Amino acid sequence: MTDWKLTFLGTGTSTGVPQIGCRCGVCSSADPRDHRLRTSALLEADGYNLLLDCGPDFRQQMLRCGSPRIDAVAITHSHYDHTGGLDDLRPYAYGDKPLPIHCSKDVAHDITERLPYCFGMTDYPGVPRLRTSVFRPYTTFRSGPLDIMPLAIDHGRMMISGFRIGPVTYITDCHTMPHATLDAIKGTETLVINALRIDPHPTHMNLQQAIDVINAVRPRKAYLTHMSHHFGLHADMTPTLPQGIEVAYDGLQITATTTQTCIKL
Repeated sequence: MTDWKLTFLGTGTSTGVPQIGCRCGVCSSADPRDHRLRTSALLEADGYNLLLDCGPDFRQQMLRCGSPRIDAVAITHSHYDHTGGLDDLRPYAYGDKPLPIHCSKDVAHDITERLPYCFGMTDYPGVPRLRTSVFRPYTTFRSGPLDIMPLAIDHGRMMISGFRIGPVTYITDCHTMPHATLDAIKGTETLVINALRIDPHPTHMNLQQAIDVINAVRPRKAYLTHMSHHFGLHADMTPTLPQGIEVAYDGLQITATTTQTCIKL
């Protein structure tokens, strides 16, 4: 993977930020970096575009980033905040060639049960044409020009998937990191990892747990994602972080050497 760019489409937890009905300082913030749609990202590499999760804010995320092409999707797990936008893939998934959805066996079962019409179980015109492609943890598979290693991640009460793709590792909704996964991601150059809030949580890592993983992996750069309003304000949290760790925000685009944004802040 020579040339790559990762766009953070959403960096928020399942409720998004602002959270409905909340008037806290983060939810009331005028700083657009504190406005976090549900977590998703787009990896562009070697002319191929891979969507990482497809949550309920997918349509809005695509429109505000210029509607980039999507060649395939990789799903971390079947929770709604990571799969609720699959039906909105229809502009990318029509005609004779279904759009590949890379996922674990349990996710394939869940999404085909939930959205059977998207997976060839109806001949109704205009529905998305999706095709599951099942992977197994630590068994590298190919999607276009990309070699992708699925990673086993403990989400508290369930096992989900993360991904190592060349120099980039993308992990979200992690609570504890299995030793095999920690070994598999050592040496990664860019690590994206969740940090839900400051206080401990039963199914997600808090900030200190995320920092502990980052210190063990020792990437060149780390970015925090999947944050709730309890994480704090972007402007307040950024100066408190160790060198090499940044708070990601919606629209942030990173490469091996540069950072920019695809939306107006």
